[in-house]
This record gives sequence, structure tokens and C-alpha cells, in this order.
Amino acid sequence: MFVEPLFYQPKTSDQKKGTGWIEVICGSMFSGKTEELIRRLNRAVLAKQQVEIFKPAIDQRYHEENIVSHNDNFIRSTPVSVASEILLHVHKGEVVGIDEAQFFDDSIVEVSQKLAAQGTRVIIAGLDMDYLGKPFGPMPSLMAIAEFVTKVHAICMRCGGVASHSYRLADSDSTVLLGAQTQYEARCRRCFHEPPTTK
Repeated sequence: MFVEPLFYQPKTSDQKKGTGWIEVICGSMFSGKTEELIRRLNRAVLAKQQVEIFKPAIDQRYHEENIVSHNDNFIRSTPVSVASEILLHVHKGEVVGIDEAQFFDDSIVEVSQKLAAQGTRVIIAGLDMDYLGKPFGPMPSLMAIAEFVTKVHAICMRCGGVASHSYRLADSDSTVLLGAQTQYEARCRRCFHEPPTTK
């Protein structure tokens, strides 16, 4: 389990904020990324830190505003259309949470860097690979610049092994296809690459 590092330094009159950093939570669908994001954010709230949370406006699978996990845990967020809007909304946030980062444009990398440079703890969750098993959007760059990267795993829905891939069940070749259990299932490497069976 991830335990928050003590990076914050004592505040002085010349140093209003401590050291910021970036955390990335990545993995396949149904691996618990959003669940872990919500857990870390709730701990920050319990620590009486100022928390601000964002998600892509296109993700309205469970709720227009809330970040909702597949286990129905949720936390209130602000939907934004592009990553640069996050900087417009962040005011006094000591901790900034960002869900489904793979759906943002590449400027999410610069936004995260700016927030961390200002002393903000930035917690990002997103899919590391798309349905083809290729790196997804800005996630590789976010993982490269992060101080902490946590890769979570699902259970393969075919063999019960450790799953790190998101297998698309729906007949679509669009990179972005929002969905849940009816469109995707988690699979291990072997089951992901197995040719589909015909009946």
C-alpha cells in the first residue's frame, strides 16, 4: 500500500509551500486505479489538506461530476475539457487529484509539472495501455516525470491470472471508447494475445 512520503518542508515566511511532487497510478481497466486515487484523496482530506479534483468532461459513464470507481465509491470532482483548464480552477489546493488522465491532451504533462513546482502534491490515475496494448496518450510521459509510479493489476477474466491488459469486447477500432464490463474485460498477457475462439 502506498504511504505518503514526508516531502513537505517546514514553512517559513519566505516559503509558503513545501516541496511538490507527482504520483501516477496506472494499470488496466478494473485494476482499482480510481479506487486507489479516491483512497489517497480521502486520506488527504482527513489530514485537513486542501484537495481539488478533476476529470475529463467526456467521461460521464457513472456521473457528470463525481469520480466513481467500478465499486461505486465516489468523490466530487470538477470536469474539464482540456488539461490547461485545471490551472484556471486550482486555487489553494495542497493536493490535486486527476482521474482518467489518458483522455487528456499532452499539455497535462506541463500542467502537472507546474503544479508540482508550486508545491502541490499531484495524484494522477489513468490507463497505461489502450485496447491494442500500446502506450495510451500522455501516460508514458506522466510516468516518466513522476516521483512515484504505482502499477495496479486486475484479475484476468478468462484464466484468473494477473491482468495488465484491457481487452475490448465491442466492435470498434476507435482509440477512445468509454465503457465498462459490457465493452471491456481485464486479461493477462497470454489471454490478451490469444486469437479469438470461434464457435
